[in-house]
Amino acid sequence: MNILLWHVHGSWTTSFVQGKHRYLVPVNPDRDAWGRGRARTFDWPDSVEEHPIEEIKDVDVAIAQRPEELDLIPPHVPVIYVEHNTPKDGDVPYSRHPLADRDDLIIAHVTDFNDLFWDAGGTRTTVIEHGIVEPGVRWTGELERLAIVTNEPVRRGRVTGTDLYGRFAAVAPLDVFGMGVAALQGVTAFDDPPQHEMHAEVARRRAYLHLCRWTSLGLSLIEAMQMGMPVLALATTEAVAAVPPGAGVIATRVDTLVEAAQWLIDEPDEAARMGERARQVALAKYGLDRFLADWDRLLEEETCASR
Repeated sequence: MNILLWHVHGSWTTSFVQGKHRYLVPVNPDRDAWGRGRARTFDWPDSVEEHPIEEIKDVDVAIAQRPEELDLIPPHVPVIYVEHNTPKDGDVPYSRHPLADRDDLIIAHVTDFNDLFWDAGGTRTTVIEHGIVEPGVRWTGELERLAIVTNEPVRRGRVTGTDLYGRFAAVAPLDVFGMGVAALQGVTAFDDPPQHEMHAEVARRRAYLHLCRWTSLGLSLIEAMQMGMPVLALATTEAVAAVPPGAGVIATRVDTLVEAAQWLIDEPDEAARMGERARQVALAKYGLDRFLADWDRLLEEETCASR
């Protein structure tokens, strides 16, 4: 099957392109948001081909991730719209999805929380939960430091919980990995490292912090769990389902998480026990085989329906 999709979310796409299909990714000379082409910091298979959008003709199905992409998709090609995000604007309980009340596509949410909070009207929806390529490293936790993986924490501020960093830095040094982290103060920043290098470094930290107040579900949280890392997360959005009891500590009371961070720093054996439980849960719930099988089923359904 020939699948058209734009390189929008590198981590999600890295999992998606591990399937059995041919993946056609638009590229332009600037390699900007509309033509990034193949990833440079993720490991993608040769089945991912980059071409100028005007040269992509033989398409069986398109994966859209931004409303503006719909006008660029060849006519009569079935469309699956992947909604990665929680609602951002307006009165959240009543947030209308930008593709609400359409009969020419299906919205595939990445979490049940997103499906619950977006009002899609009459547009068909489904949920395909995340699945990831298992990181090639395992947690060691020998460094009494806390790891955070996030993008643009300065610009996004309270969304990513950046205002909470100081409370955890009082327990242990914070190491923040991701894009746009260089401007952070009071932490050690690792700006946009290659994924395999980031995994190796994160795995050496004692625990993983997920401080996002309002987000979908960070794949870095799942990666940390699959590495066997104990996790501390705000009990918001899909994190409640991703981190069950024994696999980490989740709470809306920040002091509870600060106390848990101190506990894990002081008790490495407990950190190891919790991390192993996190690994078992994440491998079972967010395994790559399940993810690809779910996507193959949806791709087949949508292409068959369009014939």
